[in-house]
Amino acid sequence: MSWGTELWDQFDNLEKHTQWGIEVLEKYIKFVKERAEIESNYAKQLRNLSKKYQTKKNSKEEEESKYTSCKAFQTTLNEMNDYAGQHEVISENAASLITVELTRFVQELKQERKQHFHEGRKAQQQIETCWKQLEASKRRFERDCKEAERAQQHFEKMDADINVTKADVEKARQQAQIRHQMSDDSKGDYSSVLQKFNREQHEHYFTHIPGIFQKLQDMEEKRIGRMGESLKTYADIDRQVVPIIGKCLDGITKSAESISEKQDSQMVVESFKSGFEPPGDIDFEDFTQNMKRTVSDTSLTKADSKSDPKVPSKSRNKLWPFIKKNKPPPPPPASSSPSAVPNGPHSPKQQKEPLSHRFNDFMTSKPKMHCFRSLKRGLSLKLGSTPEDFSNLPPEQRRKKLQQKVDELNKDIQKEIDQRDALTKMRDVYTKNPQMGDAASVGQKLVEIGNNIEKLRVEVQKFEGWLAEVEGRLSARNDSSRRQSGLYDTQNTQTVNNCAQDRESPDGSYTEDHSQEPEVKVTPTEFDDDFDDEEPLPTIGTCKAIYPFDGENEGTISVTEGEILKVIEEDKGDGWTRIRRSEEDEGYVPTSYIEVYLDRNAKGAMTYI
Repeated sequence: MSWGTELWDQFDNLEKHTQWGIEVLEKYIKFVKERAEIESNYAKQLRNLSKKYQTKKNSKEEEESKYTSCKAFQTTLNEMNDYAGQHEVISENAASLITVELTRFVQELKQERKQHFHEGRKAQQQIETCWKQLEASKRRFERDCKEAERAQQHFEKMDADINVTKADVEKARQQAQIRHQMSDDSKGDYSSVLQKFNREQHEHYFTHIPGIFQKLQDMEEKRIGRMGESLKTYADIDRQVVPIIGKCLDGITKSAESISEKQDSQMVVESFKSGFEPPGDIDFEDFTQNMKRTVSDTSLTKADSKSDPKVPSKSRNKLWPFIKKNKPPPPPPASSSPSAVPNGPHSPKQQKEPLSHRFNDFMTSKPKMHCFRSLKRGLSLKLGSTPEDFSNLPPEQRRKKLQQKVDELNKDIQKEIDQRDALTKMRDVYTKNPQMGDAASVGQKLVEIGNNIEKLRVEVQKFEGWLAEVEGRLSARNDSSRRQSGLYDTQNTQTVNNCAQDRESPDGSYTEDHSQEPEVKVTPTEFDDDFDDEEPLPTIGTCKAIYPFDGENEGTISVTEGEILKVIEEDKGDGWTRIRRSEEDEGYVPTSYIEVYLDRNAKGAMTYI
């Protein structure tokens, strides 16, 4: 079925239809272009989202990434990054294979359509011209025939009239002959023009117009076919990335299956195990000894004691310093005098509820000592960095840090050895082929590397010595713990341990293990001075607020986005950083809300682990 034969008279409708077909194709191109933009924006947002939740280097999150659940989450973020990459592929292929190609094809279609309809209009103008010529020839022939008929009638009238002269009749006869001759000429011309028009019209409707319409039909069918191919390409673009997207999803599923609850629980033990022993039982305090001694005194002593119950007996005043079990609980760090203790030997509450007081004081001693050591750590921050032997950490954590340091040093030694071997081979090559390089320069580098290796080995020996010392203490403590658990029913002497490595001395007082913190020695008096008159912390860097923070809670400070402030205390692992705006305006903000620029040369710039 051809447009040229079936739609020979539908020139205007075909013109509208072909224009509509091109508009449909342009609409499809616009759709694909917007889809490509959506895919590109979606991929960009996915990448930003994945980057936002990626583990930041040198942060607390990096230490937490060792857990299987965190590793699975990081794997999910990486897979989502690859997933976003596939959406970028969809966007790029849609733009290059569909949008660009179809845009070029539409331009060609418009040009071809314009040419075909130009030829069609030219053919229409030609047939219209022929028709006008035919009409003009026909009207002229008709006019000449009418004039010839009137001339003939006039001649016959003149010839029948006897009053008309012979000359007038002859003149009328000649005029009639002329008109007849003109009518014959118009007839021949009209016949010629008519034959020409019929020939042109036949060629127009059976040759020119069918050919033009056939070209338009081919163009339209090509447009429809090209759109079908583009739709297939559109589906294939998505189908090509489906296997890779499936692999991304399989990777997420595999990472989810790799999560081990037991392994994470064991890692928690390894991360926070201090190596200390739990506190033992409190000794029984026998106050019957005082009663027995009071009974053995004279009646005068009894009368004096009963007459004034607020004044303790002389025998009690004399005996309590020599009785270990009757010594009052240890004083808080802010006091070094037994008389300053609220529940000391002169307090009636100590005589009425000695056991409960001892237990309460024991339970409340941990936070006091913890606070003391926290402030002591602040003093350490002012005076210097973390001890090289990590003596500020609990035994188990110290052992892990020392082992980690030894492993790092061994890796550095191995790198230096590999570099030395490579330079040795290079020196041999330069020695054999002097034109390739100077062997003396390589020798100098080898000497430097040898010195570095020697220094690293000395460091390894030093840290291995500390590590052996810690492991020996841990093993001895474990053996002691096992022996104490075996003799639990027969021995009641216990050592009270807390998270700050405090110990109870043989006479019942508490002392600190100063081997764990050699960098600072703070007496209780010094502690009081630092606590009461706290010096302002030095500035260790600057920070820029990347998000606004209200700071409504106590101890926090509000910041605005883009504000530059001073850093006076780094994040100690709790997610907060202490900053200062002015001398009287300082507080804590979330570490994730700011970008910190530390001055490593500043006094006290360090990071606690």
